[in-house]
Amino acid sequence: MPSALPLRTDYSASDLRVLAKRTKDNNQSRRLLSLAAVLDGMSRTDAARIGGMDRQTLRDWVHRFNQQGPDGLHDIHAGGVAARLSSERLAELAAIVEAGPDRDRDGVVRWRRIDLKRVVKERFGVEFCERYIGTILKRLGFSHMSVRPLHPKQNGEIVEAFKKIRDCVERASGWRARDDADRNLVPRRGSDRPEERRRSTMGENREPAATTG
Repeated sequence: MPSALPLRTDYSASDLRVLAKRTKDNNQSRRLLSLAAVLDGMSRTDAARIGGMDRQTLRDWVHRFNQQGPDGLHDIHAGGVAARLSSERLAELAAIVEAGPDRDRDGVVRWRRIDLKRVVKERFGVEFCERYIGTILKRLGFSHMSVRPLHPKQNGEIVEAFKKIRDCVERASGWRARDDADRNLVPRRGSDRPEERRRSTMGENREPAATTG
């Protein structure tokens, strides 16, 4: 069995217990109490049980404590997985979405997630699923819109010219589409004719039948 690794001596067992009581990190507190027990002369195996660890794990924490002091007894959390698309590439993707596709080059008249998936793979060498492409678009501030695409050969000037011709024809003929709100659903007499007298209902205002004596 290898010899026990000595602890640094600038902290006493009472100092470590005070630090264990003050800290809000439960894991650091357990390790401080284990090291305080070692300084009190307890066996490394028993001291390790106080902190809920084995002897080898306690030895690893002794190394950290000797090198960094009490701060070395905190857990080290990894920074997470690095983003596969940098902020510069996300800005470039946003510009691509904003500009829209080129029909001759991209073969589509509007972007779909499956199309952007292909663009991201070809442009940046990163492959995402379609659902995550939607997540990226939402993060960039784009909302999903289901719009009917225009025909690529449709001429906007011709459409506007047709609207003007239609308006001229309507004005010349005096025809206008009537609004449903102005339509009388129940036929009534016009303003130049008096209102029709209300018909009496059956049995109303009837004269009593003559009685014979």
